[in-house]
Amino acid sequence: MRNFSWNCFEMTGDIDAYLLFKDADLLSQVEEAEVTLGEEVEV
Repeated sequence: MRNFSWNCFEMTGDIDAYLLFKDADLLSQVEEAEVTLGEEVEV
């Protein structure tokens, strides 16, 4: 999903595609923190 939204943003400059990319990035960071800490992390 991140690659698709980044490529879409790169090709079109669409701000919504960039925001989708950033949301996916934040979500992956939260999931990584949950795995590291072994508990749920709130955003």
